[in-house]
Amino acid sequence: MRTIDDLDVSGKRVLVRTDLNVPLQDGRITDDGRIRASVPTIKKLLDRGARVIVCAHLGRPKGEVRPELSLAPVAARLGELLGADVAFASDVVGDSARAAAEGLADGQVALLENLRFEAGETSKDDAERGAFADRLAALAELYVGDGFGAVHRKHASVYDVPRRLPHAAGDLIAAELAVLRRLTEDVERPYAVVLGGSKVSDKLGVIDNLLGKADRILVGGGMVFTFLKAQGHEVGRSLLEEDQLDTVREYLRRAEDRGVEFVLPVDVVAATAFAADADHEAVPADAIPADRLGLDIGPESGKLFASRLADARTVFWNGPMGVFEMEPYAHGTRAVAQGLIDSGAFTVVGGGDSAAAVRQLGFDEDAFSHISTGGGASLEYLEGKTLPGLQALED
Repeated sequence: MRTIDDLDVSGKRVLVRTDLNVPLQDGRITDDGRIRASVPTIKKLLDRGARVIVCAHLGRPKGEVRPELSLAPVAARLGELLGADVAFASDVVGDSARAAAEGLADGQVALLENLRFEAGETSKDDAERGAFADRLAALAELYVGDGFGAVHRKHASVYDVPRRLPHAAGDLIAAELAVLRRLTEDVERPYAVVLGGSKVSDKLGVIDNLLGKADRILVGGGMVFTFLKAQGHEVGRSLLEEDQLDTVREYLRRAEDRGVEFVLPVDVVAATAFAADADHEAVPADAIPADRLGLDIGPESGKLFASRLADARTVFWNGPMGVFEMEPYAHGTRAVAQGLIDSGAFTVVGGGDSAAAVRQLGFDEDAFSHISTGGGASLEYLEGKTLPGLQALED
């Protein structure tokens, strides 16, 4: 796979597909991690005299123009981080986009409006998607794929455009791939995986694949209650996926057969309601009161998880241990983050929620070996799936 170091970009219009899918609240960016992650590749291209046209998506507008999902706030923040003006096109492939692209001088940058305002970007119809890709590709002479969080989608800007232009992988994708290979090939052991988040169903594929690779799997977050229920325990009003109970039992059986250690919480923080000010207490994981719901792993579980990370040489963490946005239920996630740091292992924080938790809880991002921007794409890579965006960059 070629990288941007293999391209002669001076004086060329370069379309850069980034991942700028940041959380917004009332038009304000609440976590700019993905924008900051996109800056090094863009800056490298600008420093080499490229005329950079950035494109990205935000949310799921499904082919409709939705002002609340405009990338305008992102353009402003990107400009601040680059220390340069970012021309913002008010459309994706229309008059404003063409004018922005054609108006660039060497070392200047423009950002197109939300790709998903155009139905062709996500269309499953090859002809419709291809027609949009033709218009997008016409804006530039070269293509750089640098949004790993989107490479698992067969979308026009990810899959079809690199088939129409000379292309290369940006530094962010190259770095993400190098990290993921360290998690799947020649892994330094012991290899521990920490999985959290709300749903088991979101992690089925990765659990299935990791059962053959990881030495131990630690499970927290909302998904843990399906595991506890599968073991016959009362989970009260906690989040539960009844339809996954048999699958979870099978995973536990396979893990035992293969000698993979499954670590589940020994206590949980159970509350009377999903609220920061609700009455809550730590209770044994096998004795959650019927009228309460679990919102975090308990303090003893935090210690247990940290102890099972202490001797690890490789750790992959995806998903918070509880509702970390509310302080009473942030302690489990904080304990796991600190456990990763204290282990001295090669540590990868994967998934937007985990990365957001690291920042919100005040940890130094540099204390971790890698904070992934890959989200679902990284999980699919770990599942062993072929990712269309990577396939297009390799062709």
